[in-house]
Amino acid sequence: MGNDDAASALATALGELLGAQQITDLRRLSGGASRETWRFAADGRPLILQRQRLGDIRDMGLEARVLRAAHGAGVPSAEVVESGSAQLGCPFMVLSAVEGETIARKILRDDEYAQARPLLTAQLAQALAKLHALDPSSVPGLETPDQLHQYREMLDTLGHPHPTFELAFRWLEDNRPSPPEREAIVHGDFRLGNVIVGADGLRAVIDWELAHRGDPVEDLAWMCVKAWRFGSARPVAGVGDYGELAEAYEQASGAAVDLARLLWWEVFGTLKWGIMCILQATAHLSGMSRSHELAAIGRRVCENEYDLFLALDGRW
Repeated sequence: MGNDDAASALATALGELLGAQQITDLRRLSGGASRETWRFAADGRPLILQRQRLGDIRDMGLEARVLRAAHGAGVPSAEVVESGSAQLGCPFMVLSAVEGETIARKILRDDEYAQARPLLTAQLAQALAKLHALDPSSVPGLETPDQLHQYREMLDTLGHPHPTFELAFRWLEDNRPSPPEREAIVHGDFRLGNVIVGADGLRAVIDWELAHRGDPVEDLAWMCVKAWRFGSARPVAGVGDYGELAEAYEQASGAAVDLARLLWWEVFGTLKWGIMCILQATAHLSGMSRSHELAAIGRRVCENEYDLFLALDGRW
């Protein structure tokens, strides 16, 4: 089946799924390694379709349940219009379209977002406070992974010697914080690049596929990892400072932020992203998935090693 025929078949299936008279403006969007993203209009309503690719074993149904819960709790996010698998031949979600920008470089530097940038730290903290206030048992199926153990096993399996990562693992083991007073639903990839921003600030949190149960501080720290500052000198998503983040989150949630716990999760996030870079480069080098993008990510391994030295300077 050619591309035009495949798009026509998809439009027909979407019309039947949504009970729409007309599916128009169907086009595939770029980006997304694990899923296809399409934009279209159903009887004039702008919508987004995400379809899981073959080989991805993650449960998109679980992601849809988390997103429904978050949207219902007031977290800025798209509305789940439909989700399932059988109707389109693979797991999918149809979401309301949210207009705005996701490219961090533009959000951090373009004049269009100059008024949004001072607002973002508080808006991001408030969105997380709403998410973390949800009862984790309201979304059955979410796991509570021991990520330090998980990434230790990953690095051992890869067999790549990285002395800096070994030092970081040792520091993380020696300084592991106590379990959180309360588990929360954690987004798992909360950072610039996974939010939609307009001139008025935060409009939606996207990409919920890594959601899990855990320490809510993990989400606060992940957006402080140096890689997600995209060259900015400001530590919180490139737009704010630690004090602003802690104050805004405490005001919105009533929970004080332990900055030592935040540092632990930031160091872990830097290590985690470094190992993820090895994994992605290995996917290319092994021939499993030939990709210039995956190959280029391999150079970021040493950047994370450098960032770990900066984060732990004087602490190890």
